Amino acid sequence: MMRTYMKKTIAAIVAGNKEVATIAYSEIQSILDRMATKGLIHKNKAARNKANLIAKIKAM
Repeated sequence: MMRTYMKKTIAAIVAGNKEVATIAYSEIQSILDRMATKGLIHKNKAARNKANLIAKIKAM
């Protein structure tokens, strides 16, 4: 699930569609937080992924 939404967000960024990228980011943000809370991924990995995505969105 995480990879699917990461790809969806990155695809929107590459396409240059900021609205879709922002919506996709909000979805992946909650997914990453849930996975980190459950211990499926490390909390720092979740934070790193979120920071990288939002930086790319802001750079659009």
